[in-house]
Amino acid sequence: MLVVRPAGPADLIALKELAVLSGRGFTSLPENDDVLAERLALAEESFAGTVAPAEAWYTLMLEESDTGEVLGVAGVRAAVGLTRPHFSFRIVTLAQYSPAARTRFDHQALVLVNECGGWTEVGSLFVHPRLRGDGAGSLLARARYMLIGAEPIRFSHTVMAELRGWFDADDTSPFWEGVSSKFYRLPFEQADHMVTATDGQFILDLAPRHPIYVELIDRAASDAIGRVHRDGEAALALLEREGFERSGLVDIFDGGPTVTCARDTLATVRSGRTFRLAVGEVADAAPALLSTAAVVDFRAARAPARADGAALVIAPATADALRLREGDLIRMSAP
Repeated sequence: MLVVRPAGPADLIALKELAVLSGRGFTSLPENDDVLAERLALAEESFAGTVAPAEAWYTLMLEESDTGEVLGVAGVRAAVGLTRPHFSFRIVTLAQYSPAARTRFDHQALVLVNECGGWTEVGSLFVHPRLRGDGAGSLLARARYMLIGAEPIRFSHTVMAELRGWFDADDTSPFWEGVSSKFYRLPFEQADHMVTATDGQFILDLAPRHPIYVELIDRAASDAIGRVHRDGEAALALLEREGFERSGLVDIFDGGPTVTCARDTLATVRSGRTFRLAVGEVADAAPALLSTAAVVDFRAARAPARADGAALVIAPATADALRLREGDLIRMSAP
């Protein structure tokens, strides 16, 4: 059975393997042992509740319960942009009109902004390629919303997600080459590494101070603004199904879109219900998305379940996978 569980320091080797598989431009999953180890340590502290709620960063692992093999990762960051700015480009429309020439033009432009302070971010979603298309990505993605729904007070009223931007067949980012590299004068990999390995001050130091007119950008770069990486199209579809919409913000390095949704309108959060657990026979029951009812020791899985008044009946194997016992609280959302 596939189970989503909290990550911890013991997952470093597995997480590094996933980082290598994720490929170029997956900024939230860098191939850096120190960064990944720090993130796993923070995940352990976050689930234990030993860090301030706004500083929590919950990393989740997708595991095959029978073998212990880690096959995916996802994350929920309680609040971004508080200890360091979270910069984006906002796509704005600048209107220009001349009464003398009787001419009006609307220009699109990119403006550096820091609008996301305090928002909760869901991200780092990556599933081993051999599991794609069988529902594993959906389970892992929606487990993040089950986590949020378990204790909403820990999270912001606005939830955001940043998607990897478009890369060409030769693995280059047209947006980086046509826009951002003009200001940062660094190889993409170095700038990408510095985002997670430094305090991010270099972003503000070197960022453009004035609007960038899209019409002055080369065609390949302008076409990449807000375009999702080919490997991120399924993730975007899952986000849109949850209720996320494009915000008009794009990543400052690869031009990938930022989508947002109100926390309490997330489809998985809205449909979630809490029950008392009953263990029994559910052979004829429909599958449902299940999770524990608290952030501490959080676990999630998709398995058959049957509501019986205030109780939810699941099979013994499912209870074992979730590490729950008869009478414990359990949450269920639509499959």
